[in-house]
Amino acid sequence: MKDFKSYSDEQPDKKPANNAASGKSDVNSAVELAKALSKTMNGKSETQILHTILAEAERGKREGTLTNADLDNFYNALSPLVDGFKRKKLKEVIMRLKSI
Repeated sequence: MKDFKSYSDEQPDKKPANNAASGKSDVNSAVELAKALSKTMNGKSETQILHTILAEAERGKREGTLTNADLDNFYNALSPLVDGFKRKKLKEVIMRLKSI
């Protein structure tokens, strides 16, 4: 799995997109994220996926390379792709990671 920074919409070295283009960019980013995630996680169980996400996020938080804003961006990109129960679980995981 790639690091969480690769899923972040933030690009500190670039100017923010204007509001009109931003919505389209967000949709494209979410689609690309879904493609990358499905390719990376193909054949893995839900438990394996969760453990991979948690391990990578914990490592990033401890190293200082993963911010709470990055976690929010990850949640916002992934949450529309999962059902209500999994979305709630994802939110709980994000809140746990923010406390590290």
